[in-house]
Amino acid sequence: MTEHPSLADLTPGICSVTLRSHGIEDVVRISAEAGLAGIEWGTDVHVSDIGSAAQAKVATESAGLTVLSLGSYYRCGTFGDFDRPLDLAAALGAPRIRVWAGGLGSAEASPDAWESVVKDSQRIADLAAGRGIAVAFEYHGNTLTDSPVTTLQLLNRVNHPNVGTYWQPAVGLSDQQALDSLHEVLPHVVGVHCFSWGPAGERFPLRNRAGLWQTVADVLRGNGKDLDIMLEFVQDDLPENVLSDAVFLHALTLGED
Repeated sequence: MTEHPSLADLTPGICSVTLRSHGIEDVVRISAEAGLAGIEWGTDVHVSDIGSAAQAKVATESAGLTVLSLGSYYRCGTFGDFDRPLDLAAALGAPRIRVWAGGLGSAEASPDAWESVVKDSQRIADLAAGRGIAVAFEYHGNTLTDSPVTTLQLLNRVNHPNVGTYWQPAVGLSDQQALDSLHEVLPHVVGVHCFSWGPAGERFPLRNRAGLWQTVADVLRGNGKDLDIMLEFVQDDLPENVLSDAVFLHALTLGED
């Protein structure tokens, strides 16, 4: 009798940047009302110091939600003070810190720029591992993780067990191109940022790309590795659109149509 691998659990969450204009308590309330399971707290607005990190932790856990990660804006290659995001993550109770793979697109980055990002990533990965916190690259344009090929090159050069990557559909890609990019980086994906944008960055309801996201969810579930799939940006930044997108996201994580 053939044994089939168990399907992965997908945790429906949200990035706090989705509700950037709302305070910590409101972000938690809206997320809980939407039935989401966890929050990635960003350092752009909400988690700016140890006090706000502790506040976000208490508010999140009091609502029965989980802190999924710290969304930092640390740029690898700068050799900056990484103790600050580590201290924030610890106060927040975040198991992972999201970082950015430099400040240049892969086509513009010189060999020296690549080397700086690699060395700094290894440095912060060691620091984070020492505190039981993982590191993941933002999968994004104008960084070295702006394509699946360069993302794999970077991960292979960093070669650190404490480093993975997020994934999201790059703006302007067709559904098939986006899926192809996911398949290429899939072994390293530790979380997904979930949104539906048009080719010029227009924001639509999540279900406008239902075919893409249903297939993404099937691929992630079949990969056998539990991970977070987090709403990031909704149409017009409105809380009611968080609620409606969350309904569709729940269906995705449960494998429903």
